[in-house]
Amino acid sequence: MATTDTPHWRDSLLPVATLVLALLLLWYAGAWWLNAPGAIERVLDPSDQPWNWQDLLRATLSMQRPVLPAPHQVAQDFWSSLVDWPIDSPRNLLFHVWVTGEATLLGFAMGTVMGLVLAALIVHSRTLDRALLPWIVASQTVPVLAIAPIVLIILGSMGLDGVLPKAVIAMYLCFFPVTVAMVQGLRAPQRLETELLHTYAATRWQSLWVLRMPSALPFLFPSLRVAIAAGLVGAMVAELPTGAQAGLGSRLLTGSYYGNTVQIWSALVMASLLGLALTSLVGLAERLVLRHRRRA
Repeated sequence: MATTDTPHWRDSLLPVATLVLALLLLWYAGAWWLNAPGAIERVLDPSDQPWNWQDLLRATLSMQRPVLPAPHQVAQDFWSSLVDWPIDSPRNLLFHVWVTGEATLLGFAMGTVMGLVLAALIVHSRTLDRALLPWIVASQTVPVLAIAPIVLIILGSMGLDGVLPKAVIAMYLCFFPVTVAMVQGLRAPQRLETELLHTYAATRWQSLWVLRMPSALPFLFPSLRVAIAAGLVGAMVAELPTGAQAGLGSRLLTGSYYGNTVQIWSALVMASLLGLALTSLVGLAERLVLRHRRRA
């Protein structure tokens, strides 16, 4: 059994490791190329000492404010932010993860509910299908960077601040994939199945719960993975116009203000890990729900 499993793991890990190694090499090459002019101008030439390509390489990979930080610089800043500061400190990335994750999950929940309700209304009403669906599609043509300040100002004038405004922006990006996928999913049952329920005098609610929702589950969970990733982007974007003091978006903003590119990249890495964790949670929920459905 062990001899059978070993090649399987080797075959699956080798391509991933090769791709990661190639990306790291390209990253280091890009860091050397982009940082070389600044290293020569600010580090090597002012020293009035002769230098060679090895000195240039070391200088480009150890600059305090590089154009493109090297992978080891990002890893050091990432690790330092986690272990050198308490979790409730604004210098700790986990503090910002909690703030952004809270807004993301709230916006994801609101967007999912909104998407499900809109999809059910569209499927059961031809008038709403023609009236709502084009506007739902058109709403996504407005860039979130343009709509975020407007929404934040309006909600702020109503006395709503904190997590809720950011969650509303996240909801704006979350509801669309859920709505579109669920409209298709709720229409997935065949005509014969719907007519069979009609012969049993099933109400629209019974038809929705017994037939349409189970048929729509394969459409729902892929849209939820897209929605939660989009919600994370929306929550981070919502932190930018207000100059928020907490959140991964504010971490990016602070890094850009002070030209701290290493901090920007470590925040981007943490945002990527948060996105992977959130989509993995949705994937886990999908496996549990579909497994329970098969058993039922």
